[in-house]
Amino acid sequence: MPLKQELDQWYEKICNTSFIAPDPVQFPRRYTKREDIEIAAFLSATIAWGRRDIILRSAEKMFGLMEKSPFAFVQNGGYKKLKNNNIHRTFFEDDLKYFCSGFKRCYVKYGNMEKLFASALSDNPQATGHNIWAGIALFREEMAAANNGNYSKHIADPGIETGGGSACKRINLALRWLVRKGPVDLGIWKSIKPAALYIPLDVHVARTARKLGLLERKSNDKKAVIALTEKLREFCPADPVKYDFALFAYR
Repeated sequence: MPLKQELDQWYEKICNTSFIAPDPVQFPRRYTKREDIEIAAFLSATIAWGRRDIILRSAEKMFGLMEKSPFAFVQNGGYKKLKNNNIHRTFFEDDLKYFCSGFKRCYVKYGNMEKLFASALSDNPQATGHNIWAGIALFREEMAAANNGNYSKHIADPGIETGGGSACKRINLALRWLVRKGPVDLGIWKSIKPAALYIPLDVHVARTARKLGLLERKSNDKKAVIALTEKLREFCPADPVKYDFALFAYR
């Protein structure tokens, strides 16, 4: 069986509503207001590393702190009352305060998170074609600007200036949720197309991609993300990251 056909079959098998409950995508799906969905997506993706059951438990704790509306919690400054208790592994309440402060700046300046990312793609002369990295870099800079110029270890550096760069797995995961429309992903962003996305590369997906001959690079970095996504675009130019589901589930 051709590899594309095999991956398409795995995608159809795994990408359905049964995927939602045991996955952190369930948290942005709990909300109906755009701003709540965006904030929940970025925060859920930010702590999406480690065992899934622990991620879900940690996310419940985090959104419990934010009460009924993450956006209201940000706008009303509820985060200022947080202490510094642990939320998930190396992510503490101080980290949540950092994100909330950054989100507040982003909403005041851009109106919503989609406009922030879209502005980077349209204003940056190097952000042509399928380049979403400028949006990630702008997000990182705006979050730092809201926090006295300090960068968070929980927001990866895409290396726009240096030429290097992280795989930015967690941000790319949030972008998949927000841009793609399907049984699992929410697809509330319209100005950025699925074709622009990059694979949220984690250890398991990278290992599977190498096993299938889709990725030769040994490091799980930005170059690996670009190489794998370009390969997946040969299978589906309009929606290459659909195969994130297939590579996740492939056995």
